[in-house]
Amino acid sequence: MSGHHDVHTGLHSEQGAYAGEHPGRAGNPVIKVLDLAWLEFEKPDLDRAETFAHAFGFATATRTVDELQLRGTDPGAPCVLIRRGDRSRFVGPAFRAADSADLLRLADATGARAVPLPESLGGLTVDLADPSRLRVRVVAETHELAALPTQQSHVFNFGHEVARVNATQRPLRAPARVRRLGHVVIQSTRYRETLDWYLRNLGLIVSDFLYYPGQRERGPVMSFIRCDRGSVPTDHHTLALTLGPSNRYVHSAYQVADLDALAAGGEYLREQGYHRSWGIGRHIQGSQIFDYWRDPDGFMVEHFSDGDMFDCTLEPGWAPMSASGLAQWGPPATKDFLGIKPGAESLRELRSIVDALREDNEFDLRRLRGLLKVANS
Repeated sequence: MSGHHDVHTGLHSEQGAYAGEHPGRAGNPVIKVLDLAWLEFEKPDLDRAETFAHAFGFATATRTVDELQLRGTDPGAPCVLIRRGDRSRFVGPAFRAADSADLLRLADATGARAVPLPESLGGLTVDLADPSRLRVRVVAETHELAALPTQQSHVFNFGHEVARVNATQRPLRAPARVRRLGHVVIQSTRYRETLDWYLRNLGLIVSDFLYYPGQRERGPVMSFIRCDRGSVPTDHHTLALTLGPSNRYVHSAYQVADLDALAAGGEYLREQGYHRSWGIGRHIQGSQIFDYWRDPDGFMVEHFSDGDMFDCTLEPGWAPMSASGLAQWGPPATKDFLGIKPGAESLRELRSIVDALREDNEFDLRRLRGLLKVANS
């Protein structure tokens, strides 16, 4: 159609960096973590948290009066640790180091100590604070939970490639079984300083940078960051960092079997009265099929499937940030997902904007204009 403009043109970030832009990795990092181990939260009502967790697709690994450990079907450590607290809050992520020797190297470089974790987890941790004052654990030699029976992917007929004959497709409307923790997204008022901290200390590398339209010369404002395991492919992002007016958790993502598991699991969540934040669609950066939900405490959590896997050879892509550029297909990003839905959260963010503009950080008036432009795009 004459005059029609495709908002996705140019957003696929196979375009690379200009000379002098951020390289997306540290030259000689202290260690290279292997993966996210788990995320830690505090919540006042563990019964309510566990009910939602089962509907979302977690299994309970351990439950005591004051702690809930949730797991996926993959072997390894629990995905999520929730301790009883007076209020709901995100405590921080834990990353998995290759071994205790790496932990000791990290402790020596940062002036921290390697200390034992509780017996329910086993192993050791080095507890650090990133420049956003978020507690970051790096752990090694934790107990390994055995695999659980997993939800099998369906057999598909694609075009003339017929793999299913005399058999129907009947996905159950039941919780999508979480396989594993995929990534966490964190907002920071000190984005660049925080980014460099993770690259230098944990050996993470950037898959994609986003910048505010018209502000590329000021540098990126979001990065999708993966683990560097050499020739072994890893998730497009294990951690995503974004610049914003407050230091806070944005969302975390958990892998499920396939689109049918994700969609049928979403119908189950909807029938249980839970709130979909945004979905179903397919992302651009990372390519995941996604579906976002709010838990009863307001934390955003994502089911995903079919994400990109990169090895260490791929250089970062660069693309402008826009709300329409968050997905290749699917419904428009909601006000709830973007954090601008009228309510308590948007009021908190508004107060954070006022506070951030008064403080010495990276979130200044021009960055605020860029963020508002993105939210309205």
